Amino acid sequence: MRKPLVAVLFALAIAGAGAAPAVAAPVSAKPATASTASASAIAVKAADAKAAAPTLRAVNLAGTVALSNCSGSVVRFPNSLDTDPALVLSNGHCLSTGFPEPGEVLVNQASSRTFGLLNSAGTRVATLRASKLAYGTMTDTDISIYQLTSTYATIKNSYGISALTVQDTHPTAGTAITVASGYWKTLYNCNIDGFVYRLKEGDWTWKDSVRYTSACQTIGGTSGSPVIDQSTGKVVAVNNTGNEDGARCTENNPCEVDASGTVTVRQGINYAQETYIIPACFTTGNQLNLSATACTLPKP
Repeated sequence: MRKPLVAVLFALAIAGAGAAPAVAAPVSAKPATASTASASAIAVKAADAKAAAPTLRAVNLAGTVALSNCSGSVVRFPNSLDTDPALVLSNGHCLSTGFPEPGEVLVNQASSRTFGLLNSAGTRVATLRASKLAYGTMTDTDISIYQLTSTYATIKNSYGISALTVQDTHPTAGTAITVASGYWKTLYNCNIDGFVYRLKEGDWTWKDSVRYTSACQTIGGTSGSPVIDQSTGKVVAVNNTGNEDGARCTENNPCEVDASGTVTVRQGINYAQETYIIPACFTTGNQLNLSATACTLPKP
């Protein structure tokens, strides 16, 4: 679990791969040969592929929050209204009351927890307060969702910051993503490498987890960070763990378990929990409804 491990800020080196510039081919007075015609066809296909590729955007820290021990973000769902009470998304293991036990699901518990709201530059612009913990668990997934005393409209009008929208469809392998940590005020950029049938860490098991490519070297304190699709700006997962020492299935050393039971350990690789299943469990007014037909979150 990615809770703070040290009290100093680690430097993040972000390596950018530059694309080679396109160069126009010289005009020839001779008819094209088979080889040049083939090359031209390849160039056209490459241009078409480039045009079809999603436009990536620079993600910033606006809407992220710093918890006392983790990261998080102010989020909304596709059907949320500006007048609804705002929500904060983080990890189940970031609860101030400690780790929920396997099988434990916390619902609608009173809470006055505070969150430091950040702007795009990572400057703390406000302190937001919870009215309750709407949902929290480490079973099948690793999430906590707090309801705030402020509405989305209040936060927008007071601080100029909009909530991040949670995507309600399954993420896609290869997607360019940013893990945005409010605790460290740091952005980690990489891609979704793939999905893990079961991710096991200590006593907990999580289903259909996101595995990052190696460029996202998240550290303690990044737990609860939103994982943002760079092409849409939407939240597709919540960052929660990574294998630090190469150990097998122990705390801070999760292992991958496939459908046949084969265990794989990937030291230095980090993971997140998908969030597309969450919107179906919230109804009018951003109220939790675990009985909703499409809701698949674990129930108490």
